[in-house]
Amino acid sequence: MRASAAAPAAPRRGARQGRYARLMLRSLILAASRSSQVERLVATAPYTRDVVRRFVAGAATDDALRATRGLVDDGLAVTLDHLGEDTVTPEQAIATRDEYLKLLKLLAAAGLTPAAEVSVKLSALGQMFDEQLAYDNARAICAAADAAGTTVTLDMEDHTTTDSTLEVLSRLRKDFPSTGAVLQAYLRRTESDCRELSSAGSRVRLCKGAYKEPESVAYQSAREVDKSYVRCMNILMSGDGYPMLATHDPRMIAIGEDRARWFDRGPERFEFQMLYGIRPEEQARLAGEGYTVRTYVPYGDEWYGYLMRRLAERPANLVFFGRALISKK
Repeated sequence: MRASAAAPAAPRRGARQGRYARLMLRSLILAASRSSQVERLVATAPYTRDVVRRFVAGAATDDALRATRGLVDDGLAVTLDHLGEDTVTPEQAIATRDEYLKLLKLLAAAGLTPAAEVSVKLSALGQMFDEQLAYDNARAICAAADAAGTTVTLDMEDHTTTDSTLEVLSRLRKDFPSTGAVLQAYLRRTESDCRELSSAGSRVRLCKGAYKEPESVAYQSAREVDKSYVRCMNILMSGDGYPMLATHDPRMIAIGEDRARWFDRGPERFEFQMLYGIRPEEQARLAGEGYTVRTYVPYGDEWYGYLMRRLAERPANLVFFGRALISKK
């Protein structure tokens, strides 16, 4: 009897140990993202450079255009992110703005809009030291996107910038209503934000989240984040806006397909989003079934922090990275 009574504790203990291992792995990856030594190791290791190119389009604008053309020709939509968020001077912020203006002009000239839009981090535009400068730079990018026949999505970063980013979003939407928002399901506040942003015409990308956040503001276990993602998805899919479901998780994708049927959303009324180089076969499958699938394409010199956050967001992505390394040997 004693052994029988103790038996159920083993799975619970195993589940706790699994959660702890995932949290530890995530913490280690995020710590590595801030290590210049690890960055040098990854950048100089044999085979790594070619593997990074699988997940990052390249350093130059031409690399971004080339990747975009290939994806659009394959029936996918695209959002482009010029990497770089450690902006500490107005000159850096203006240089980032100018890169986006250049990119948008070239996308339009190449006939790649409206299939291709851009994603922008406000921190790269000066948010950390001058919110008005960030707004002004973002507004210039929105105006250029509008002239090019496409739009902008404001990426979300750690929780300390959420209110500031949503405030800038609200200001931009007065003149550029198609400006997209990003909400992160691991934050406890996100269900409320989804309700606020689920109105008609509101484009909202829902992702799980990729920053190390305290328990006071963010769910810590994968199970809790998944449950929050589904709750937030239900709010967005039942609302009047345009949900953009950013996930590689097969379960979340299947739930998204189910919710589209449940809420009678045709393929033109929502989209799936996935990262460049992650699950390309699934991206092709969904596009082949008539869904809009938008690939998030990063480019630029500041690739290391981006790549490490993607691995931390879902440590299973290490499998994709490892397979790519093996295939290059």
